[in-house]
Amino acid sequence: MSKSNIIDIQQLPLLLPLDNLSPDNFISYYLENKEEIEEKLLVYGALKFQGIQIKDLENFQHIVHSISNKFLNYVDGNSPRIKLSGNVYTSTEYDKTQKITMHNELSYSAKWPNKLFFSCLIPSETGGETLLADSRQILQVMNKEIVEEIERKGITYVRNLNGGNAGMGVSWQETFETDDKKMVEEFCKLNNVDFEWTGNDNLRAKQYSKGITTHRITGERIWFNQIDQFHPCHLGEEIVESMNIIYDSPECFPMYVKFGDGTEITEAFVKEILETIEKVTIAPKWSENELLIVDNEMVSHGRNSFTGDRHVIVAMSE
Repeated sequence: MSKSNIIDIQQLPLLLPLDNLSPDNFISYYLENKEEIEEKLLVYGALKFQGIQIKDLENFQHIVHSISNKFLNYVDGNSPRIKLSGNVYTSTEYDKTQKITMHNELSYSAKWPNKLFFSCLIPSETGGETLLADSRQILQVMNKEIVEEIERKGITYVRNLNGGNAGMGVSWQETFETDDKKMVEEFCKLNNVDFEWTGNDNLRAKQYSKGITTHRITGERIWFNQIDQFHPCHLGEEIVESMNIIYDSPECFPMYVKFGDGTEITEAFVKEILETIEKVTIAPKWSENELLIVDNEMVSHGRNSFTGDRHVIVAMSE
C-alpha cells in the first residue's frame, strides 16, 4: 500500500484558476498537461478549474468527452436524475429544502464511476454547494469499532424497485434504463446482484459490498459506502412510522441496509457515522464557468439545501 496523501481539509478541492478559456482552448490546455493534472487528482481527490466558458450543456459535453472516455450511464442508480444528453445528467433531483448526505457515487453497486465531472450553469441564491469530503480522512477519523465491524461483516444493500406502477421509490425501468426484464436479469447476474421478481411486477435486488476498500490506483484505504442513505433513519421518524404501516418489515422499504451477515445496523451506529463525516465535510461555493473533477473513490460528495434556481450537471466516466 502506498503512503497516505491525506490533505488539509481546507485544500479540497484544489483550485486551478484559468483566464476565461474557450472550451477548445481548455481542452488543449488539459490534454497538454494531462499527466500533471491526473497526478494532482490522485493527491487531492478533487480539482476545480475556474475561468472556462461553460455556458450550456453542449459546452460541458464537448469538454468532458474530449478530456475523458469510457463514460457510464446512471444504470443501477438509486437517485432521481434526468438524462439530458448522451452521458450527461442533472445532479440528483431532490427536494431543495433537504441536504443530500455524503456518498461515493454508486458505491453500493458492483460497478461505479472512477471520475465525476460537475459544472454549475445556474448557481442557487443561497446554499446548494456540492459538498466534499476526503474518503481517506473519513476513515481516519471514524470510530475504530465502527470500521472494524464493517470490515468484519461487510454490507448488504436492499432495494425494492416498483414495476412502474407509481409505487413508492423508483422503478426498475428507471433504475436500469430499460423496459426489458431479461436485460435487467443479465445485469444482475453479471454483477452478482441477488434478485427476485415480486408482486405487481416489482423487483427486489440485494447487493453485497465491503463498505471499506482500497483505492484502485494508490492502494490507500478508503471509506466507501452509503450506509446512512439506505438506512430507514435517513427518512426521518414521521416517514418511517408511515412506512411501517404500509410495509411488512423495513426490509420491504424501497431501500434498506444491513450487515453482510444479515444482522441489523442500528440507528445509533448510523448517527455516529453521520456526525463523524460532518466534521470533515466542506462546502465550496459554486460560480459559473467552473469545472469540478472528482475522483469518486478518493472523495465523497453531497449537496446542501438551497433557495432559488440551481442547475448543476454531471457526467461519469471509468
